[in-house]
Amino acid sequence: MKKLQAANLYRSELLPISGKLVERYNECLTLLGITATKLKKFSIDGIGWSPEIAEKRNDPHYLNIGDANPRAIIITPQQKNKPVYVPFHSFDREIMKQVFRIHGDKINDITRDCAICVDLDQYIDAFYEPLDVLKYQSINIGFRLINDLDDIQEQQLQLIEKFKEGNNFLEEDIHLQLLGMARKHGDLRYRDLKLHDLQFTTDSFYTRAFGGIYVLRDFISPIVIFEDREAYKEAIKDTTYDVLIYHIKQPELIGKLRDHLIITHDLEEVVKTERYDRIKKFVFVNELKNTKNPIKDILDDKMLFKSYLSKIDIEKRKKVMSVERYLEKLEVSNEYKIGDIVDESLFIAMHEPHSSLIGKHQDLIWQLLITIAPFDPLHLYWYRKEEFYKAYESWDDSYKEWVIHYISNKV
Repeated sequence: MKKLQAANLYRSELLPISGKLVERYNECLTLLGITATKLKKFSIDGIGWSPEIAEKRNDPHYLNIGDANPRAIIITPQQKNKPVYVPFHSFDREIMKQVFRIHGDKINDITRDCAICVDLDQYIDAFYEPLDVLKYQSINIGFRLINDLDDIQEQQLQLIEKFKEGNNFLEEDIHLQLLGMARKHGDLRYRDLKLHDLQFTTDSFYTRAFGGIYVLRDFISPIVIFEDREAYKEAIKDTTYDVLIYHIKQPELIGKLRDHLIITHDLEEVVKTERYDRIKKFVFVNELKNTKNPIKDILDDKMLFKSYLSKIDIEKRKKVMSVERYLEKLEVSNEYKIGDIVDESLFIAMHEPHSSLIGKHQDLIWQLLITIAPFDPLHLYWYRKEEFYKAYESWDDSYKEWVIHYISNKV
C-alpha cells in the first residue's frame, strides 16, 4: 500500500485527530454507547469513521447500531465534502453533504469547543429479515451535542433572565452561578447551537446489510439484488413484498436490467473507449505468466503487446480479443451470437448505465456492474475502493505501477 499512499490513492483525504479533539471524539463515542478509544491520535473521514479504530476493534462498522441504524460524528468543519471511505449505504455521503449544506455555519461555530453526534434514524429498531431493507424510506437526521451544550445554553439564558428580574442583580448566588457557568462554558448568549432535525428520502441505493444488497426502486418494477447467496435464498421465501429478487451471479439478471432500461451496451462504440482498453488489458494481464518484460512496458508498448499476445495459448488469445473478433465476424455474417464468442463476464463488463438515468443512479449502476464483473481497475477504484485495495494486493508489481500511473492521471 506504500505506493498507493505515495500517489495519494490510499485514504489520502483522512483528517488527522489528536489532542483535545481525541477527548471530544471519545465523548461522542461514550454518548453513542460505544467504548472510548485508547488511541492518542488517529484519522477520520467525512462521517467521523476512523480506519485505525476500526482496525483496532476488528469492526469496520463500529459506529453502527446493528445494520439498521448508522451514526456519524462531527468534530471539525473540515469534514465537509470529505469522502466516506467505508460507507454502509450508498447514500451516506449524500446525507453528510445535506448536513453541511444546511447546518454548515452552525457546525463551524459549535465545533470550536464541542462535537456533534449524528443519529440516522430509519424508524427501524433492527433488521430481522433481508427484505426489511425495503423499509428504508425517509431517514430522520438528529443531532446531539456532547455535554448537552445546547441545553446548558438554555439554562444560561434562563439564569440571565432571572438576573434581570427585580433586584435579583443583587443576589450573590446568581452572580456565582453565572460566573461559574461562564468560566466552564463561556458566554453562550449569542451562539446558535440548535441543530434542527433533517429529513433525507431514499430511492435506489446499496447497503452492506445482509452481505450486500442493491435496491432498485425507480424503474419499471422494484428489483432487489443480493450479493450473499444465503440472504438471497431467505429472501425468495418472503412473499410480503411485490419485488423482483435476484442473486448477483444469476445469468438472468443482466437481461432483466436491460429489459428495464437500467443498463445497455453498444459493442461497436465501447471498443473505441479507454474503458474497453483498460478492461482488455486487465484480461490480458491475467493470462500472462513469467514475462521477460515488465507488465507496465507490455501494456504501454503496442509492439510488445502484440508480441506477448501472439505467445499466449490460442484459447486465451481468443478470450482477450473476443469482442473485436465478434465484431469482425458480424461484418461477414449476422448469424453469430455474442455468447458463442465473447466470454460472459467480459460481455457484462461491456455494459454501462442507461443514458436516461440521473447521475446518482448511474453511479449506483456502475457500482453494481463493477461488482458483477470487476475488470476495470479505474471503476473498481472509484466505486468499490475496499475491493480495489484487496485486488491490488494480488497484482503483479509492475501492473500495480501501471494502474497507479493510470488512476493518478484520472483523479
